[in-house]
Amino acid sequence: MVVMITGLCPASCYYCPLSLKKGGKDLIFADEWELKDEQNTDILIKEAKLINAKGAGITGGDPLSVPLRTLNYIKFLKDNFGESFHIHLYTSGLENKEIISKLASSGLDEIRFHPMPNNWHNMDRSPIHKVIQNALKTEMDVAIEIPVIPNMEKEIVHLINWADKQQIRWINLNELEFSERNEIQLQKKEFIEKSDISAAAQYSQNTAYKIIESIAKSNLDIGVHYCSASFKDGVQLKNRILRRAKNIATPIEVITDDATILKGIIQTKNKTQLNTLIKELIKTYDLSKQEYFINLKLYQLQIPIPLLEMVAEDLQKQGMVCYISEQYPTHDQLEVERIPLPMKNQ
Repeated sequence: MVVMITGLCPASCYYCPLSLKKGGKDLIFADEWELKDEQNTDILIKEAKLINAKGAGITGGDPLSVPLRTLNYIKFLKDNFGESFHIHLYTSGLENKEIISKLASSGLDEIRFHPMPNNWHNMDRSPIHKVIQNALKTEMDVAIEIPVIPNMEKEIVHLINWADKQQIRWINLNELEFSERNEIQLQKKEFIEKSDISAAAQYSQNTAYKIIESIAKSNLDIGVHYCSASFKDGVQLKNRILRRAKNIATPIEVITDDATILKGIIQTKNKTQLNTLIKELIKTYDLSKQEYFINLKLYQLQIPIPLLEMVAEDLQKQGMVCYISEQYPTHDQLEVERIPLPMKNQ
């Protein structure tokens, strides 16, 4: 489970992929589910159970921008899911450095530092050098996580060698990605997408491969991990939402190979038309309560897709709109496609 504990951050990374909605704002999300109040922790439990979470990543912004909230959430998750529930946290390490030991005692298993690119070639002079040293004195696993910026191969290799000497456990290299928030800055630095169907920056992956090949020839103990944009979206995200889909899909909904959910929707004009339709369908097709869902606010009726395909033409003549809605099984129920019924070739 991804817990975005705040969108606030003391760093100003030009490549920050956080959305315009979240970046720079003190908001809390459990995956796509917003917590309107930081005391609304029951959402953390619900979301974790819906995706069968084995752990959580505390992200931001920078979680250390809200230290007390971060400590409370780590303890809350450990108290509710047990010591085996693995929690890692991402931080720039630029503020509230004094709580590092408290993070360990609260139950944090792993801390991932994000040093600024201008420090990669000389981490001994980095403002977070001492913070990392303090973290290494605790029982937490200490790691570094950075984006792979093209043309910074030497600096990244230098950072890896430095981290190895500090006995840092591993370094995670992420493919640099475009987002709605960072695209202007990336374009100013003359980065471009590597293809029409990818948000990843061109040459980032090639740079990562060169770094890994170079490190493989060295006698280092540190683990070096690379995560591509396609793996993050096509495997990590897909697996998470597939687990959620299986837990929330009703008998009248269909889970696709892409882990989205298909719903058969009838859009009526008003409450009267909606009530009349419900009575007619129940009488004609002997529908049970498990075979339809009513949305009174939107004057919508959801029924099994095969039945919707049968009645769509007649309902269209009565002024109703029928379609199959493809949605993500996330809390925001983002609709990715709408297929009108009846089909033109029917």
